[in-house]
Amino acid sequence: MPAKDIYHDVVKNALIKDGWTILADSYTLEYEDDNLYADLLAEKTLLAEQQNRRIVVEIKSFINPSPMNDFQNALGQYLLYRDFLELSHKDYELYLAVKTSVFNTFFQRKSIQAVIQRHQMNFIVFNDKKEEIVSWIKL
Repeated sequence: MPAKDIYHDVVKNALIKDGWTILADSYTLEYEDDNLYADLLAEKTLLAEQQNRRIVVEIKSFINPSPMNDFQNALGQYLLYRDFLELSHKDYELYLAVKTSVFNTFFQRKSIQAVIQRHQMNFIVFNDKKEEIVSWIKL
């Protein structure tokens, strides 16, 4: 099992503050003969719809000298996780969690925005100091 990201507990606490229940702190995505390991599985009851919403969250810090390298790795994980979820748990949604400063700089580049749009990536943008979710971006 991979090591936890430095913002793992920050995102976990932010989700709890936002009314989510953490179902798995390290979630194993299983399909056929392979396993992948996402950071969190969370659930929230949607009163208007009278059903539970489940999300899988992959947390990335983007602290390496090359944010593009971090993005390549994150994108590869995201796509694999999404494929496994579509094959095994179609009702789960996948989100990539990144802190506000990273989202407001690196993720606003035109080239990165084009890739995000092309792959319809979902994001949780969080404030690492306040341990709060700043925005949900669902494409």
